[in-house]
Amino acid sequence: MSHAVIIGGGIGGLTAAAALSRKGWQVTVCERAPSLEPVGSGIAIAPNALKALDTIGVGDRVRALAALQGEAGLRAPDGRRLLRTSAEAATARFGDPTVLLLRSTLIGLLASALPPEALRLGTTVHAADPRTGAVSTSAGDLRADLVVAADGINSAVRRALFPGHPGPVHAGATSWRAVVPRPEGPEGEVRGSETWGPGQVFGVMPLVDGLVYCYATAPAGRAGGEDGAKAKLTRLFGTWHDPIPALIHAAREGEILEHDLYCLPSPLPAFHSGRVALLGDAAHAMTPNLGQGACQAIEDAVVLAHVAGAASPVDLGPYTAARLARTTKIMRRSRTICRLTLWSNPLAVRARQAAMAFAGRLGDGNATRQFEDVFTWRPPAS
Repeated sequence: MSHAVIIGGGIGGLTAAAALSRKGWQVTVCERAPSLEPVGSGIAIAPNALKALDTIGVGDRVRALAALQGEAGLRAPDGRRLLRTSAEAATARFGDPTVLLLRSTLIGLLASALPPEALRLGTTVHAADPRTGAVSTSAGDLRADLVVAADGINSAVRRALFPGHPGPVHAGATSWRAVVPRPEGPEGEVRGSETWGPGQVFGVMPLVDGLVYCYATAPAGRAGGEDGAKAKLTRLFGTWHDPIPALIHAAREGEILEHDLYCLPSPLPAFHSGRVALLGDAAHAMTPNLGQGACQAIEDAVVLAHVAGAASPVDLGPYTAARLARTTKIMRRSRTICRLTLWSNPLAVRARQAAMAFAGRLGDGNATRQFEDVFTWRPPAS
């Protein structure tokens, strides 16, 4: 039986392990953390990723958690609608919803699709040889027919394979994420929306079980101060339209994640070398503005398993050919939107709002049309 070693137990790594296991591979997932308690809060699984998850038997379990309903779109800080759509219209257009769920829930679903002996927690990978497939770990050496490097944006494997390629760069923004209980009273009517102000964004997405996923971005350094994340969010967004102030108030200080955003400034020349394949953020770290970081990692995983087939040796050239151009396009588009959200000049902000409002008047479909080539992707047929 062919053996695959997966470096990293995040969403991409676990999806790859599940997909390869279904192809008949023996899989070993090396995760340096002592448990699969994930860093993160909410995550969006778009129609393209749902189709990929169908190939490992998890898609319908994610669909069952869909909570987005009714009107959605882009708004101004005073509450004015700029672009309008609905969850139902998007589902009709793309054949599937976009599902917002807890990252921990998705990790649990993916882990349940693995053989119990596949996970090696608390195991750090020191090196992987692309020529021989030898993998050096803190728990001993492994030999692999295929090595999958899903070790994140600061991937040590990527640096070893492509030492001359530039590493991650700061995207110019700081982000905050939190999952909060849905407010009671008038503010409790939470619809999916994203609000754009001068250089700032606040997103609101309902989850199941009376929870709401909130995310926000602002230019790095704008929040100022040495106080907590909640105070920063209040300064930046406390006067914006309902229910944003109530959601910030409901957030627990210690559960707000605050991070600067980084991404790869240019695409890699390839996503493989010898027996080693790069996947997810290790291959194409992007800003979160299209909500496609995890979705593209899931796509990578099922395409890689398709290319690998049932046995080694594996020619990874078709994997790079299938993934490099697509992820490069999405990575660049996401970075462009990130730059657009950081516009702070009053004239530029007014022009941006006017352009959005004009697009909205042309029809509700304009808010979803930009995702056409992203969401309509389908996994390769076996």
